[in-house]
Amino acid sequence: MTLIDLTVMFPSDERCRELLERLRWPDGPACPRCQDMTPARLATNAKILYCRKCDYQFSVTTGTIFHDSHLALIKWFTVVLLMCEAKKGISAMQIKRTVGMGYKTAWYLCHRIRKAMSMTARAPLDGTIEMDETYVGGRNIGKGWLATTDNKEVVVGIRQRGGELRFFHAEDAKSGTLAQYIRENISEDVEVVMTDESMSYPKAMATTGNAKKHKTIKHKNHVYVNGNIHTNTVESAFSLLKRGIVGSWHKVSAKHLAAYLEEMSFRFNRRDRKDLFIDTLRHMVTADPLTFDDLTA
Repeated sequence: MTLIDLTVMFPSDERCRELLERLRWPDGPACPRCQDMTPARLATNAKILYCRKCDYQFSVTTGTIFHDSHLALIKWFTVVLLMCEAKKGISAMQIKRTVGMGYKTAWYLCHRIRKAMSMTARAPLDGTIEMDETYVGGRNIGKGWLATTDNKEVVVGIRQRGGELRFFHAEDAKSGTLAQYIRENISEDVEVVMTDESMSYPKAMATTGNAKKHKTIKHKNHVYVNGNIHTNTVESAFSLLKRGIVGSWHKVSAKHLAAYLEEMSFRFNRRDRKDLFIDTLRHMVTADPLTFDDLTA
């Protein structure tokens, strides 16, 4: 899907709504309150449906990420496409200039799309797993191995080779925290878990019963690949994340860091799919609304 394709296929609000209705109700419109399958369209406004059973009026955007938005759907679609096709992300300021809207509207719009991207089913990862942590934001204090990370935010990355990537904004990189992410995301039948030589991993692996499956690559000894043992694929994803923060978003608050991580992993996991744009819209018509008050609370 390109911008030219988008303008040709969806030239009007009506065409956009037709697509959203097919994505939300593949078997035909259903009342979101009572699930009745026989709502009628209002003669005076075709985008509004009326459920006789529970006396309720609704539209395809009711109760979704689009809820209560006065922005034209073609602008929604354009922003979704720009976010899907931007490998390293796109800033709200760039959205403001490219699509034409206020900065506050663009910022809120992007976060609602990120909220929909986070609403994905997650099966336990298995096979060969790489796990690592990185630090973003702030400035280094000290140099080399003496540098501290007290003023930075911790991002834990877990990547299944040939499978999904997952990012998490963690409180710290201690063994207990890492063990929690292992239990929640890695299958008990995993073949091997590869990490660097951080002292937190052996205890975390022992706690979760993966001590015998744990393989370590020693970066301090300038060893980065030892046969099949390395963490290069998860580190390449970290590199892409940091390019996004430095080159696209420029500044990311700790409060909203998790949302940006969800966007990056969602796009990364679907980077080879031709239906990325449609899949994102499908998540948007099934996710719960995100109000501005909740976002800024």
